[in-house]
Amino acid sequence: MSNNQVVMYGAEWCGDCRRAKAWLVRNAVPFTEIDVEHDEAAQRRAVELSGRQNIPVVVLPDGGILVEPTDAELAAALLPTNA
Repeated sequence: MSNNQVVMYGAEWCGDCRRAKAWLVRNAVPFTEIDVEHDEAAQRRAVELSGRQNIPVVVLPDGGILVEPTDAELAAALLPTNA
């Protein structure tokens, strides 16, 4: 996994995962999606990263972690600001 790309741990059945994925695609944010539903190692890694059972777990390019982020939280973390 590249250090300059977003990584999202999620599952196809997860509504928040689908919403977050759609936001990433809509905003042209490159990301790697890891399906935790059938991959126990990925499940463990997502819990290890977040300290929680919730998905999606979004790993930011700077190493920060978002768990079940809203669209606004994704925007604040990933879109450039017009400062």
